[in-house]
Amino acid sequence: MSTLGPFAALASGEPAWPADAVEVGLVLGAWGIKGGIRVKPFSSDPQALFSSKRWFIQPAPAAVPRPAGGALPQVLRIASARNQGDSIVATLHDVDDRTQAEALKGARIFIARSSFPTADADEFYWVDLIGLAVQDRQGLALGQVSGLLETGAHCVLQVVPVGAADGAQGHAAPMLIPFVGAYVDKVDLAGKTIVVDWSADY
Repeated sequence: MSTLGPFAALASGEPAWPADAVEVGLVLGAWGIKGGIRVKPFSSDPQALFSSKRWFIQPAPAAVPRPAGGALPQVLRIASARNQGDSIVATLHDVDDRTQAEALKGARIFIARSSFPTADADEFYWVDLIGLAVQDRQGLALGQVSGLLETGAHCVLQVVPVGAADGAQGHAAPMLIPFVGAYVDKVDLAGKTIVVDWSADY
């Protein structure tokens, strides 16, 4: 006779991992005594975490110690989630004590991109901008979006210059283009391009 971990009953019948999964947060640890968790969101506006009732998770790296609790579930069913300071606290279906919650510490949280709330016409999710080609008003290719920076007032595109990705320019520093209407003329998600009023010489 053997003893199963507290998550063993959740292992069967879990939904398939979404093909469009996006990493959106990290479990910091338990919250309260009834199975709640505290989460670090990777966005200053974590609406995706609030809108989705299924959070897919990957366990913490082996280097991060956590209480023994059997194999973790692949998906958490969310009962409630809300802001608390710089983090989010969530209660979960099927997790009802602190021991189970502590076993989730360090887990990476993913949500299907298709479950994100619909953005307004002039709003864009960071994940949709990364990888887009950037060109100036004359159609000259400037580079590719490699990331974004949050400055407080607005976001800034990090654009890897043309040729840098294949080594032609070595480790060229990315161009930093403010993501505001004064410099960004058009974002074409379908065409995977961003047109800017910018120059490689800036």
